[in-house]
Amino acid sequence: MAKRKYFGTDGIRGQVGDFPITPEFMLKLGWAAGQAFKRDGQRNSVLIGKDTRLSGYMFESALEAGLSAAGVDVRLLGPMPTPAIAYLTRTFRASAGIVISASHNPHHDNGIKFFSAAGTKLDDALEAEIERWLDSPAVQVCAPSELGKASRIDDAPGRYVEFCKSTVPNEFSMEGLRIVLDCAHGATYHVAPKVFRELGARVSVIGGEPDGLNINLNVGSTHLDALRQAVLEKKADLGIAFDGDGDRVQMVDRDGSEVDGDELLYIIASQRQAEGRLRGGVVGTLMTNLGVELALRERGIEFERAQVGDRYVMERLLANNWLLGGEGSGHLVIRDCTSTGDGIISALQVMLVIYKSGKTLAELRRGMTKLPQTMINVRVAERFDPLARDDIREAVRQAEQTLGNAGRVLLRASGTEPVIRVMVEGQSQTDIARVATALAQAVERSSS
Repeated sequence: MAKRKYFGTDGIRGQVGDFPITPEFMLKLGWAAGQAFKRDGQRNSVLIGKDTRLSGYMFESALEAGLSAAGVDVRLLGPMPTPAIAYLTRTFRASAGIVISASHNPHHDNGIKFFSAAGTKLDDALEAEIERWLDSPAVQVCAPSELGKASRIDDAPGRYVEFCKSTVPNEFSMEGLRIVLDCAHGATYHVAPKVFRELGARVSVIGGEPDGLNINLNVGSTHLDALRQAVLEKKADLGIAFDGDGDRVQMVDRDGSEVDGDELLYIIASQRQAEGRLRGGVVGTLMTNLGVELALRERGIEFERAQVGDRYVMERLLANNWLLGGEGSGHLVIRDCTSTGDGIISALQVMLVIYKSGKTLAELRRGMTKLPQTMINVRVAERFDPLARDDIREAVRQAEQTLGNAGRVLLRASGTEPVIRVMVEGQSQTDIARVATALAQAVERSSS
């Protein structure tokens, strides 16, 4: 795959005001995307949704202008979870969907994600075509009579709520369950509570008052302390945390213990296998805890690792014709429910297992034991392949020698920010912490 100029692992992302996260670039990006998505002989339309960041209004307007200049109609959704845009793109037979979001990042970051007409992430060829149009000297406005029109879809939240509910059986009910939802002051704040309440749960909400600046601020799937405290204080049965754009989920059991994406993946896979609904194996990533792989294989479930990123998980699922995959971050892909990672739908699938089994989260995850894992994010001036440097490769060799067969090491560049991720996994927390620190220091020395 050729190196992409603008696109990272999951779209285009960065700090607001720094290139390419500027109004000027977004206008041209809208135009370039419009050119790439246009199909001759038909009226083309693109949906635009966003999370709750203040900068989303600015970029929404810029993208709208660019798409209109390319002769593409725009349908505005307002604040909606990323997976909702994927679903609505299919529902409205749009040419593509655009999400303005930086996912779990703080408010001062923003970015763009694209969905195809099928509600899936774009393939490399289409991203390359958009980049080719972006490198054009200037935006070329179509004839005035051919400019795209803009309109708003007012019933988008209700449509998505009903879609989420349709992914569980009619007899399924959460009646009597006390649940705390953490919406990260993000895009799920107005839809997730409705989904769970309409299915019978008694719902308390934290992180449900977005002001444009507090998205992911000490709440959400990357900051579980507030949810843990709320679950314990309210004596809830469990807590569910989404990230800012709603494509990830993490959970907290009634005793305050965290249940991450790796464990949720195991819980769903185990239940589906027992019911004969798994169809094939499970796809994880290079970062998936080794305990998941061992536990699934003990049950006779095949396990395969993909590169980090939901697009790569989806690629392997499609290649194998399997249904279930995901990441420890809580980005789960359940192909017979929806076309992309969806935090609300993933949570509902876990709740369905609880409903059918009568067990708690803690009881359901007992079939697997996670190995200690340490991650250190080393910020660098610009992304690079750490294993392309001799000094870092030597540090990795020494680390692997230290761990022997009782652990593993992974170094990779983040696809969305200038960070090198150092992950070490093994039997002893003390040993892996020491090894990870040494590797992080080697990366820092090499990048300075």
